[in-house]
Amino acid sequence: MNMKINENFLKLSENFLFSLIAKKVKAFKEKNTDKEVISLGIGDVSLPLSKVVIDALVSASYEMGVKETFRGYPPEFGYDFIKDSIRKYYKKNNVDLDLDEVFVCDGAKSDLGNMVEILGDNRIVIPDPVYPVYVDSNMMAGRNILLLEGNEDNGFLPMPDGLSLEESVIYLCSPNNPTGAVYTRYQLEKWVEYAIKSRSLIIFDSAYEAFIRGDYPHSIFEIEGAKSCCVEISSFSKLAGFTGLRCSYSIVPKEILGGVFNKIWGRRQATKFNGVAWPVQKAAEAALTEAGLKACHENIDYYLENARILSNVLKKHNIWHTGGFNSPYLWVKCPKNMGSWEFFDYLLENAYIVTTPGVGFGESGEGYVRLTSFSTKENTIEAARRLDIILENLR
Repeated sequence: MNMKINENFLKLSENFLFSLIAKKVKAFKEKNTDKEVISLGIGDVSLPLSKVVIDALVSASYEMGVKETFRGYPPEFGYDFIKDSIRKYYKKNNVDLDLDEVFVCDGAKSDLGNMVEILGDNRIVIPDPVYPVYVDSNMMAGRNILLLEGNEDNGFLPMPDGLSLEESVIYLCSPNNPTGAVYTRYQLEKWVEYAIKSRSLIIFDSAYEAFIRGDYPHSIFEIEGAKSCCVEISSFSKLAGFTGLRCSYSIVPKEILGGVFNKIWGRRQATKFNGVAWPVQKAAEAALTEAGLKACHENIDYYLENARILSNVLKKHNIWHTGGFNSPYLWVKCPKNMGSWEFFDYLLENAYIVTTPGVGFGESGEGYVRLTSFSTKENTIEAARRLDIILENLR
């Protein structure tokens, strides 16, 4: 067969990071059936959806079984009621949005990957280490990628210092996945200033903004001038525990390229996406009510307490790490100069703990692992106990 394929896909790693981890854990469990493995790896939530959300989900689902209230294809960009709820949510941080700047989708990962389609062959600037979809989706499109090194010296928060004033598409994530580091207002002002000067576009991933407890921006649009050069992608996955329901949104200001970017993103969605299901959008609306947000933040506080438990063990043994305070992730320097996969294997084989090797997020992640606080409190306490023993033995 002489069928042509997109050969850019052949440049990707054969195994997706989390698929490879799953294979290694499965193999370990098959050989060690008596060991209780605790996962601090993949960033999936463990707490159930709140009653407020479930009530809305059930009610909307029943409506689908009644002729008078049945609904078919939803609007491609989301029902006005959920878009208005998102608009009001942003207003709490003094960000004004128009309804037609809000696009509801089935996941931030989808939006991040799909947005590449409407962009031309621009230089792509991505901090490293990074959430894999940023790099992989641009590699699939054959883009020219420039990685900015994150390290201990810059707190894993690379800045535009030294970047040439070349038009670029810039990916930023704050609080960051995988490092848990958070950009300050001043730092984001510098990024927006650079984007305006270089006529660049920032794609800002704020999926973890609900975990912020300090004085940091929750949205890039809190920064003056950002609506002229930034789009923002966020999600209900971590805010409300929607990893199993799938609902997200993108904010695409009409100021970008005189409204052209907003229009072509809408055209792309209308062509390739049939909208989020009615019950899911009603559940998302409920999550943004006063009662819904109260329940959401109770769950988030639970995860942040888990992070504190893990962080305390690391501090006890003087293990350098970021995150955990305004983020569910802890970015941990491997002891004894171990490599990322080496420490991953060591923890799995000796403490029966699953982590995520930092190198899986980019070359700058070598020598680190990511821990998540999304497990149950009981499992987190047990994992911390095991981690304490392992780190003591490694002194």
